[in-house]
Amino acid sequence: MQPVGSSAFLVIGILFAALADSAPLSANDLSVNSWRQFRGDLGNGLAPSAQLPQSWSEEENVQWKTSIHGRGWSSPVVADQEIWLTTATEDGMKMSVVCVDLETGHVLHDRVVFENEQVQPDYHVTNSYASPTPVIEGEFVFVHFGAYGTACIRRAGGETVWQRRDLPCNHYRGAGSSPILYQDLLIFHMDGFDHQYAVALNKHTGETFWKRERDIDYGTDNGDFYKAFSTPIVIRVAGQDQLISPASKTCLALDPLSGRELWRVRYDEHSTTVRPVFDGQRIFLSTGFGKAKMMCVRVDGTGDVTDTHVEWVQPKSIGSKPSPVLVQGRLFDLTDDGILGRLDVGSGKIHR
Repeated sequence: MQPVGSSAFLVIGILFAALADSAPLSANDLSVNSWRQFRGDLGNGLAPSAQLPQSWSEEENVQWKTSIHGRGWSSPVVADQEIWLTTATEDGMKMSVVCVDLETGHVLHDRVVFENEQVQPDYHVTNSYASPTPVIEGEFVFVHFGAYGTACIRRAGGETVWQRRDLPCNHYRGAGSSPILYQDLLIFHMDGFDHQYAVALNKHTGETFWKRERDIDYGTDNGDFYKAFSTPIVIRVAGQDQLISPASKTCLALDPLSGRELWRVRYDEHSTTVRPVFDGQRIFLSTGFGKAKMMCVRVDGTGDVTDTHVEWVQPKSIGSKPSPVLVQGRLFDLTDDGILGRLDVGSGKIHR
């Protein structure tokens, strides 16, 4: 991710122009010119039929370029020829949502969603006040700025349908986890210095449907080791949906309709950031900040599965921030300094 600005839209102009002419993503009619949530419609970073250019520059393969005010690390989301994204002022006092026409780059909507009298003092310079990615469904787009606020926006006019500004969390470095939609619920993580929980809101009203405290032994009373920034995914196992919910020190699997814990796996790392991927039987997740590890965990267990369902752990050359990609049984991971590697899904061995 990078701060939103003209350089970010240089990439968008290339990428989505290429996606727009591609084949359907799946039998569910998910077309590749829609990218409705963090890491795409299926949440795994894949657009299998996209015909992308192999090179570009400031002039080559650029359809359009539009400058966006402020600073934001949120990814753009796309549906029905509209690009939606969030941005904020450098000081975080104003947080905005912007809609851009996919074909022309013209700004269709640009409005401030939240204004703040003060912001949390421990915002980190490498983060932004607009890092969580929005999610689109039908006529609405849902935007999230962590503890500063969550809102449902009507796409047709850009007005706010509902908003919440009462969910506590000292993110201590800034927010990063993006919301997801599941049935009638908007679900996201709030893993901060002082509060750590997953929460599901009624997507129609914004009312809290369930809230699940983390209940994790972090092994310290230093809240800096409690925070995390990962976005959950929903997987289906033996006819039951599981919400895979990475946190600091532990990844939890929850019932997405109730927040009830199904199983958990423990690890040593904190500040978990990446979104896991799923191959139908196992999840692959990077465990956190610093010396991250890649874990392969079977998802058919109950309770604490750390000693029973971890198939392998790879501690070398694993990124703590980029999310992995799983393509036809091949697992790709990018280190924080930009080195791409492929891991064997059966053993975790790195192929050079």
